Amino acid sequence: MKKIHHRIIEISGNVISVDAENIAYNTLAEVTTGDQVSLAQVIRLEGKRVYLQVFAGSRGISTDSQVRFLGKPMQVTSSENILGRVFTGSGTPRDQGPHLRESMIDIGTPSVNPARRIIPSNMIRTGLPMIDVFNSLVESQKLPIFSSAGEPYNELLARIAMQAEVDIIMIGGMGLKHDDYIFFRDTLEEKGALTRSVMFIHTASDPVVECLLVPDMTLAVAENYAVNGKRVLVLLTDMTSFCDALKEIAITMEQIPSNRGYPGDLYSQLASRYEKAVDFEGAGSITILSVTTMPGDDVTHPVPDNTGYITEGQFYLTNQRIDPFGSLSRLKQLVNDKTRPDHRPIMDNMIRLYADYRETLEKRSMGFRMNEWDQKLLRYGGLFEERMMDLDVNINLEEALDQGWQTLAECFESSEVGLKSDLINNYWPQNGSNSQNSDDQTNGQDQTD
Repeated sequence: MKKIHHRIIEISGNVISVDAENIAYNTLAEVTTGDQVSLAQVIRLEGKRVYLQVFAGSRGISTDSQVRFLGKPMQVTSSENILGRVFTGSGTPRDQGPHLRESMIDIGTPSVNPARRIIPSNMIRTGLPMIDVFNSLVESQKLPIFSSAGEPYNELLARIAMQAEVDIIMIGGMGLKHDDYIFFRDTLEEKGALTRSVMFIHTASDPVVECLLVPDMTLAVAENYAVNGKRVLVLLTDMTSFCDALKEIAITMEQIPSNRGYPGDLYSQLASRYEKAVDFEGAGSITILSVTTMPGDDVTHPVPDNTGYITEGQFYLTNQRIDPFGSLSRLKQLVNDKTRPDHRPIMDNMIRLYADYRETLEKRSMGFRMNEWDQKLLRYGGLFEERMMDLDVNINLEEALDQGWQTLAECFESSEVGLKSDLINNYWPQNGSNSQNSDDQTNGQDQTD
């Protein structure tokens, strides 16, 4: 029989403390006040003093409430029956469905031993040209989306959830507005993607403690699926809300703050979640794509700054587009030579020409005269943004590459784009507007002669 403690020493925010012995870190406890029973988790040990964070908040809890330690860590169900379900940050159903108690697994376990990992080698297709063509998403990769406030990052994640060629989609929402939660749920349900998805959602009105549990629950279920051979894509939004919850708890615990008030172990807290990304030998994989909002559009803010040291590149979402210059997928070289022979050349040359277009825009803004080459670049830049950068574009990789060739042919001569002659012979469209104009001019000269 587990001992019941009848005296709470201190109540500070959502954290309570009691005197107890032989208690393990991260174990659960039940806090009973009258008819109300709340779950709490051990977050700190100082001699006999045990600190617990109450998931539902400490409202209504008094110093004479009863605390009973359960002797086990937080667990979540991982059965096949959770597909299509929506849960809160504490693992209770948010969709009014039945509580599930089968196949319970611990959350917050260590990341996978590097000896069991294999080198990433497979691409995850998303249907977005700015990802598939220019910064391919690779299985077992961990990539953040750095975004300013107001950018459509949740809409982007929903698009990826609907179109990504994976087996399972795991969505972890932290600090979401209720409208954003409804948007995710209704969008996936409407497009039929909810049947292969599991959602753990913490809204802004929920207890802040539950925000800390969302990544661990999401990744624990993802790992269970991956071990059983599934390709899992984990979408997390917003990791800045997760870090703000860490800061709030640290302040409550009177910990010495680090940069801008965040706890000193912020890097370790983020790394322990991101390092869950893995490709198992002979089994499945976990790929993590997360949103990190940048307060004040400041990339040196502690959250994006620490994230950049952990992850393998980043996507920059700005002006409702994925910026081709700030974005980088460091693992794309492992997969984009296995798609089509023209993938890398098209990727490199289109970005080079787009950089020239941006320079031409600066020249035009300063009043410089535009020559014929500048006019070609201006036309190319507009088509590139419309056909490649627009987040509403939804085409597969091969169509996107063909679209790239078509765009080049409409704006330039084949000798102007800097591509090898064998690629030009194989992929250059015969119906490009420049080719047609040249033919028209030739025919006109023949008629004149």
